[in-house]
Amino acid sequence: MAVDYKSAGVDIEAGYEAVKRIKEHAKSTYDERVLGDLGSFSGLYSIAGMGLSEPVLVSGTDGVGTKLKLAFAMDKHDTIGIDAVAMCVNDVICQGARPLLFLDYIAVGKLYPEQAERIVSGIAEGCRQAGCALVGGETAEMPGFYPVGEYDVAGFTVGIVDKKDIIDGSRVTVGDALIGIRSSGVHSNGFSLVRKLVGDDAESLKKEVPGVGVIGEALLAPTKIYVKSVLSVLDKVKIHGAAHITGGGFYENIPRMLRDGQVAEIDTGAYEVPELFRYLCKLGDLSRDSAYNTFNMGVGMVLCVAKEDVQETLSILRDCGEEAFVLGSVAKGAENERKAVLK
Repeated sequence: MAVDYKSAGVDIEAGYEAVKRIKEHAKSTYDERVLGDLGSFSGLYSIAGMGLSEPVLVSGTDGVGTKLKLAFAMDKHDTIGIDAVAMCVNDVICQGARPLLFLDYIAVGKLYPEQAERIVSGIAEGCRQAGCALVGGETAEMPGFYPVGEYDVAGFTVGIVDKKDIIDGSRVTVGDALIGIRSSGVHSNGFSLVRKLVGDDAESLKKEVPGVGVIGEALLAPTKIYVKSVLSVLDKVKIHGAAHITGGGFYENIPRMLRDGQVAEIDTGAYEVPELFRYLCKLGDLSRDSAYNTFNMGVGMVLCVAKEDVQETLSILRDCGEEAFVLGSVAKGAENERKAVLK
């Protein structure tokens, strides 16, 4: 009996169908700087004439993590791609870089073109929200490696910033204000703990929680993309530092924008922690330190600005539709100390 690639578990025709389905989603993210078309061996993007004196390319890569298990159980695949984009572009905007392009990597146990299209539709939506172009990617069918119906998604982005405008924390000064911007939910971190607390089977995820709604739907809310809002602030205000609140929560991420000898004093009473996080903390009997060291607790991005720029920053963010507030300030710490302290 003849053996071919299809009998080994890889369906080339399904691959062709998947590419055909996702092509229009990718094209919806293109601008005049995209050269060529999807399906080439690489993606081309022109950075000519951008008006930067010393252009610097800024790159970032990330995945969605075990949040995917909830997407499998809920059979919801059209927003998980937004998470993949958000985890990358929210990182590069912390350096002041405007995302230009995005590449995705999707690995599946068995390729279902309809499922692939739903995933990429989310990736394209994320790219549109971030103002970047989906210039290519890779879909790998890997039978025997991933269970049928399951997949992994990761992404890679490249942004650009003028060297003089890089946000690197060097301008952060004692007395600066910290501005918190609301998250849309748990985003894409802490899901190993979430799954332990809530479960990741369909029955558990369909539970209705007072003040939260269907828990699975609340947890699958896609990661908020802050690119356009932060760029709007950068147009008028000098941002001294920025932190994307991902894995490690407040304690790990906020100090990354500080300098040695600085402490971020965080007023946890400056905003109302969403009911979803209160519910998770109650389920796991989590201490405050554990919660803020795992989840974003309702704050997805933190900006550091001079005190005199606080009101303008808040006004710009609110005009962009963000819920923003003064979260704390930068204080003097011990020599070589760099940490976040919750008040």
